Amino acid sequence: MNALSRGVRRLACSLSTVPEAWRSSTCFTQDRLFVSTGIGSDAGLSEAQRLFKDAADEFASKELAPHSAQWDEQHHFPVATVKAAASLGFASLYIAEDYGGAGLDRQDAAVIFESLAYGDVPVTAYLTIHNMVSAAIERYGSEEQKRALLPQLTSMERLASYCLTEPGSGSDAASLQTTARRSGDHYLISGSKAFISGGGVSDLYLVLARTGAAGPSGISAFIVDKDTEGLSFGKPERKMGWNAQPTTSVTFDDVTVPAEAMLGPEGGGFKIAMNALNGGRINIGACSVGGASMCLDFARDYVAGRSQFGRPIASFQATKFKLADMATQIHASRLMVRRAAQALDEGDPSATVEAAMAKRFATDACYGICNDALQMLGGYGYLKDYPIERVVRDLRVHSILEGTNEIMRTIISKEIDKLGVS
Repeated sequence: MNALSRGVRRLACSLSTVPEAWRSSTCFTQDRLFVSTGIGSDAGLSEAQRLFKDAADEFASKELAPHSAQWDEQHHFPVATVKAAASLGFASLYIAEDYGGAGLDRQDAAVIFESLAYGDVPVTAYLTIHNMVSAAIERYGSEEQKRALLPQLTSMERLASYCLTEPGSGSDAASLQTTARRSGDHYLISGSKAFISGGGVSDLYLVLARTGAAGPSGISAFIVDKDTEGLSFGKPERKMGWNAQPTTSVTFDDVTVPAEAMLGPEGGGFKIAMNALNGGRINIGACSVGGASMCLDFARDYVAGRSQFGRPIASFQATKFKLADMATQIHASRLMVRRAAQALDEGDPSATVEAAMAKRFATDACYGICNDALQMLGGYGYLKDYPIERVVRDLRVHSILEGTNEIMRTIISKEIDKLGVS
């Protein structure tokens, strides 16, 4: 057990609602370097959730924030760091304790991911993807699949990636062209996936492929091992942001997998993918809130300490009003994300529309907050010596991935018609 693990266990002592593995006999006493601040960041949290947030703040301050700029500059994926996060349970937040997970819910995870993203957005985003794959296996996998794979994923002995997007099917996921042909007791997978986070580094890939006719009902899901013959990866993409995690294409050239590698029933893959994306949209919203909170805090400190025309920038009404609007939008984004997480936990019929609304609103609003924070620093905001420009670059993709925000509007429109609400 490393020091961070002991820290979480101390933080979580004496709470019956905390997973057994997170308990210890003494409480955590070391001061945090920083915390994710802002009105409402602790509002409505249970005692356990406050401790989870404390643990995530501690990890972010010690293990993420000090290295974030270097990882970005060097395009370095810190595998050792994400595995350290797994030792605190952050790689298996909503996996049952029977399979080595933390046994938490989506509301807990939204709090944790927000705090982690305050320290580093792309590393946290990768953790959300890994959690998403693990959750899909727990929900749809056979008992044999769960027993074999989940302990390896919860410990991050093996890393996981999600393969849905293709070069010719982004927003229109139901039109994917990767095929999986049955051949005796095996399937042969052929095709290509694009923009895969963790590509070439992750050990397991949740792959959506067509086993039947055109349309959603012809899609199935498979778990594919990195070392399977015929599986290959493109060169890392050169991106605007998210440089602390690799993104590649993934190519399948008659990749042969046993029939037991199918996740869920044949033809059930699209449902698995869409259900996974509901959680993914909430997670990326939480990451946006965390990144924006850091930018707001940094900008507030900056304008309080810098003077122009003989007075602190913070004393100008224009600055006060801008900070007020930024804080309001973070607060609204946080509430939407946490409410969507609650709806997903409760199986509320509104969960899909609430996840889409939260993702659409939070990713747009939080990117704007980061951009406004950069503006407050003037020319210094444009320099890589300061963290805001990096977070601006990292958050820009959030309105694209997990379904573009244009597609979120389409989903919202369809869902409110279906639910008959306004």
